[in-house]
Amino acid sequence: MDGIDHLADERNKAQFDVDAMKIVWAGSRHAFEVSDRISKLVAADPGFRKDNRPMLGRNELFKNTLRKAAYAWKRIIELHLSEEEAAKLRFYVDEPAYTDLHWGMFVPAIKGQGTEEQQQKWLPLAYKMQIIGCYGQTELGHGSNVQGLETTATFDPQTDEFVIHSPTLTSSKWWPGGLGKVSTHGVIYARLITDGRDHGVHGFIVQLRSLEDHSPLPGITVGDIGMKFGNGAYNTMDNGVLRFDHVRIPRDQMLMRVSQVTREGKYMQSDVPRQLVYGTMVYVRQTIVADASCALSRAVCIATRYSAVRRQFGSQDGGPESQVIDYKTQQNRLFPLLASAYAFRFVGEWLKWLYTDVTQRLQTNDFSTLPEAHACTAGLKSVTTTATADGIEECRKLCGGHGYLCTSGLPELFAVYVPACTYEGDNIVLLLQVARFLMKTVSQLGSGKKPVGTTSYMGQIEHLMQCRSNVQRAEDWLKPSAILEAFESRAARMSVACAQNLTKFTNPEEGFAELSADLVEAAVAHCQLIIVSKFIEKLLQDIPGKGVREQLEALCNIYALFLLHKHQGDFLSTGCITAKQASLANDQLRSLYSQVRPNAIALVDAFNYTDHFLGSILGCYDGNVYPKLYEAAWKDPLNDSVVPEGYHEYIRPLLKQNLRTARL
Repeated sequence: MDGIDHLADERNKAQFDVDAMKIVWAGSRHAFEVSDRISKLVAADPGFRKDNRPMLGRNELFKNTLRKAAYAWKRIIELHLSEEEAAKLRFYVDEPAYTDLHWGMFVPAIKGQGTEEQQQKWLPLAYKMQIIGCYGQTELGHGSNVQGLETTATFDPQTDEFVIHSPTLTSSKWWPGGLGKVSTHGVIYARLITDGRDHGVHGFIVQLRSLEDHSPLPGITVGDIGMKFGNGAYNTMDNGVLRFDHVRIPRDQMLMRVSQVTREGKYMQSDVPRQLVYGTMVYVRQTIVADASCALSRAVCIATRYSAVRRQFGSQDGGPESQVIDYKTQQNRLFPLLASAYAFRFVGEWLKWLYTDVTQRLQTNDFSTLPEAHACTAGLKSVTTTATADGIEECRKLCGGHGYLCTSGLPELFAVYVPACTYEGDNIVLLLQVARFLMKTVSQLGSGKKPVGTTSYMGQIEHLMQCRSNVQRAEDWLKPSAILEAFESRAARMSVACAQNLTKFTNPEEGFAELSADLVEAAVAHCQLIIVSKFIEKLLQDIPGKGVREQLEALCNIYALFLLHKHQGDFLSTGCITAKQASLANDQLRSLYSQVRPNAIALVDAFNYTDHFLGSILGCYDGNVYPKLYEAAWKDPLNDSVVPEGYHEYIRPLLKQNLRTARL
């Protein structure tokens, strides 16, 4: 290619220190250096090439992923990578694989729910990958409703074993990644039955395949559930189906940190509190919020660079046409997504702190912040993944027709990302959990019990129910206090309105079902307030680098005022702001877009993504899009022959109208 930086003019416009922003995005200088080194290592290694993925059939695609996962492990060992570096390497290889579930679900489940002895037995095997694990919770008939799972684990005191069984078709495990073809073991969730009594769902370590020849063990039926949405995308993963026919496992393979079954078959709770299981959920959901910022920032990086390269309309007297990024409609769709990527990044950082804080409290048997932390991670998982999935698709549309090409990287990114709206908690179900927590918080306001953490704003409920915004000019909307007051009073008033409407029902559960759509909206308002307030808190920290704080302030204000505009109905109908103030917020938003415009390319450069990781011709660093698109087209297997296969059978007879001899 020509080696010229076609985006150099854009990069020269930046009004801030991009290298300093890279460190803010990464979270620390250390995190930046690790990411930078490992992403370049992956990008430079032909063993990790991925541009041919959409053209591979399922079997080739899957085998290619197996090869990459094994190769990645080999590199991790050879380079003596630390756990942190190894996790980064898997991230930059950027291919859904069984290793995601092994490290992301199987290992944490044993860590969180296994006893000391169980951890000493199983973790060394898992860490060396001498066993490969998956996480078997979801079934054909139940996902979100974990209490409804049907797989059984019945204790047999004669042999000191559990009998794992799938009594119905719908009790088949369905969806676990890594299960279909690879995993040798699984943490399997089943109803624990001792002495005819059902003790609810518990986890068990079950061996699924022989460690000699990989064949399924007796009583186990296992396979892949078939092609999923997208081309390459998540089809590199062997999501599986699994049925048990009275499979026996030793009693000590029940995960017994929280509850045990004795040799006599007696069911006991340990002194370890049940709440510890929530700690694992908080951890997993915190990583999902961090992943949302990665996926959204990738899409935004592609769309922003391409919007600066692409020119359409607006040329007078034969001059160059306008860059698409200069159109206000493009900015109005793109810049809030850019701001959202930064917002999700910072709320993800804060969640990491929250997880550490909750874990330390749990160790001293302090559960005071747990319900709030649980509700908060559930809600943020829901809101960030929904916005990210919608945002990636919006970025594809922002790239016009070329965004529809697999080589744009966007269809694949969308197809890989979209399941995040469902796994680890369906997004609407999670918001209903948040709403339950909010209703409980509101109901306790009179009791003198102070709301904690992200709900502490509810402590000023009298003020929030009657305050009126004092914004008079557009620039008043730049004050963090004005933004916070509007978001707090909107969230508080929506929660209180739901709580008041619930009192009209004699049966509270019936009320909850009837008002569920309103409750979801109140939960969203609460979660958006958290994201806005954590962005504002981030700006109170020490942020080095010329112009970096100013850029982050502009993005924070874009994020907040974009939400205010999008949910204008909430703010107006609850009376937090007037129609005039809403219109001033919109004026301010427009001028913020003009402020961000010269910095847009530099702000996506700060993500520090390699071209290999982005996997997009439209988003390539040098902006040399058209020659690369043209060249890539000729690499498609359909172009291997000039005259297509099937010409003699189907095209020629049609053209010659000699259809009697054609084999149709």
